[in-house]
Amino acid sequence: MAISSYCERLDLAFWAEPLNAVTNAAFLLAGLAALRLIRRDRPADRALLGLSALVMLIGVGSFLFHTVPARWSLLADVVPIQLFAVCYVGLALRRMLGLSPRAALAGSVLFLAACLGLAAVLAPVLPPPIRGAAGYAGFLAGLFGMALAVSLRGVRVTARHLALCGAVFMLSLGFRSLDGALCAQWPAGLHWAWHLLNGLVLYLLLRTAALHARSAA
Repeated sequence: MAISSYCERLDLAFWAEPLNAVTNAAFLLAGLAALRLIRRDRPADRALLGLSALVMLIGVGSFLFHTVPARWSLLADVVPIQLFAVCYVGLALRRMLGLSPRAALAGSVLFLAACLGLAAVLAPVLPPPIRGAAGYAGFLAGLFGMALAVSLRGVRVTARHLALCGAVFMLSLGFRSLDGALCAQWPAGLHWAWHLLNGLVLYLLLRTAALHARSAA
């Protein structure tokens, strides 16, 4: 069953979303840039190397969905994003807030459940053009919440970096929401800006974790 919900797509052709497809290169570049940064440390942080590879997988999955819109490619798009969010939250809880491995794991699972619950509450009340943003509201709240928690723990530099990630993600989410709302005025859509800014967000998140690890060491 084909799925089409973006302003740029007018039919089911492979290249019907050229901007949305090509801008997934932002995730590949973000992952490669993060790998280069992380490999400067010896030994390289395996957890961050894995997250960097996952960022590139996000780009592959999103490319598949924006070229072959179907339920299987939707899963290839969504699952790596959720997996990155859960893993990054778990890493942040462990390394930035000092939780035990078991508590960090439980916290990351609860975070995902809270995000899904918030999306279920928001989606029915949001206008259809911006309803898709509901699924990411929890991620935005999580970024600012983590920044606040880290700041209260006294790690101000890392907190500022996380807040910057939250600010860029807020802008990114705004472009994603406007894609459908301004479709008549901007036929090419704005979803491509979501890709570019999210690539930046993911790189900044990995950079934040890498810099925090260096300072802790």
